[in-house]
Amino acid sequence: MPVVRDLRVLLRLRDFRNLLAVRLFSQAADGVYQVALATHVVFSPEKQTSPAAVASAMAVLLLPYSVIGPFAGVLLDRWRRRQVFLYGNLLRALLACITAVLVATSVPEWLFYASALSVTAVNRFVLAGLAASLPRVVAPAQLVTANALSPTAGTLAATAGGGLAFLLRFVAADSDALVVLLGAALYLGAALMSLRLAVGLLGPDHPPGTVHPSVVQGVALTVRGMAAGLRHLAERREAAQALAAMTMMRFCYGALTVTLLMLCRYAWSDTESDGLALLGLAVGVSGAGFFAAAVVTPWAAGRLGTRGWITVCSAAAAVLVPALGLSFLPEPMLAAAFVLGLATQGAKIATDTVVQSRVDDDFRGRVFSVYDVLFNIAFVAAAAVSSLVLPADGRSAVLLVGVAVLYALTALYLGRRPGVSRETRP
Repeated sequence: MPVVRDLRVLLRLRDFRNLLAVRLFSQAADGVYQVALATHVVFSPEKQTSPAAVASAMAVLLLPYSVIGPFAGVLLDRWRRRQVFLYGNLLRALLACITAVLVATSVPEWLFYASALSVTAVNRFVLAGLAASLPRVVAPAQLVTANALSPTAGTLAATAGGGLAFLLRFVAADSDALVVLLGAALYLGAALMSLRLAVGLLGPDHPPGTVHPSVVQGVALTVRGMAAGLRHLAERREAAQALAAMTMMRFCYGALTVTLLMLCRYAWSDTESDGLALLGLAVGVSGAGFFAAAVVTPWAAGRLGTRGWITVCSAAAAVLVPALGLSFLPEPMLAAAFVLGLATQGAKIATDTVVQSRVDDDFRGRVFSVYDVLFNIAFVAAAAVSSLVLPADGRSAVLLVGVAVLYALTALYLGRRPGVSRETRP
């Protein structure tokens, strides 16, 4: 098969293998660290977890991607990318060790969250640097295959790291600090892997006489670029509508995620270990829904159109959320987790396709930066709203009905005749 042959060719390239190793260690550590943070906040025996605490944890995990992400390139264009991987991962290993000490001792919550936020903030630079470095280690003809392999392998590594963190927590009681130290060890491994790459191999190249704008000027250019992306998006009505619908669906998914966390922690289990096992099962079921979406979406979008498929996903969620969720029993809620995983990921795949096909190439990067910010902020906003509505055990018919209404309104919004926009005019 051509794909298998291309993968074999890529894996023969030493520099590509080394860059991939940095990614695998780094994202495996991310998976460990994220699970350690979530389980410490939600499932520690000494904590009386609240929806507000869950919202705080989600903000720590996601806000750096939203706030720092668009501006990471301003500094990455000045720094050697190999050095970003080396010193960035060393810094994360150190900060993770500090977080482990804070977990093991009684410290104010704000200090723990500040340490955790620092680790996830550095991650934005590392991931952006990995993406920017790929063209330096493969030929142009191999770039598509390399782009398919590297992020997928990184996602699998993060999943494996999360699974390893769950396993370690089951084996060793009260092991939150130990799990964080495992993440620190993997960050250190990523730093050591980066030493196998030459310092100047990954760029960026700075020819003599090159003048970069100052950091302040770069930030201003980034802000203006995102504003231009928003203006361009407003002229591409179909892409804007799909993005608005996806943002609302992401908000709904975030609210239901917090609900599920609280149900696993208090309503469905008597011990923290049982609740953690149920959460792991729910994450696996939702992940199966994500995989099913990757299989079903090309077929469904081909018959219904991307807009029609997003409409079906949101309408199905509007019906199934109250039908499966209002009993607040584990089995129907797990079924709902699968359906919502499929619907949310199916809508995202379709939205990505709409944005890629309807937005001009010159604006695509800026529009996707806006997309990334909206995607993460919607999830954090959902967690914040849920913290105001949910009781401690997660049973809130008001929240579930409200989410179902939002899904229904999204389906109605997309079900209207598409607005006339520049790309649909004769």
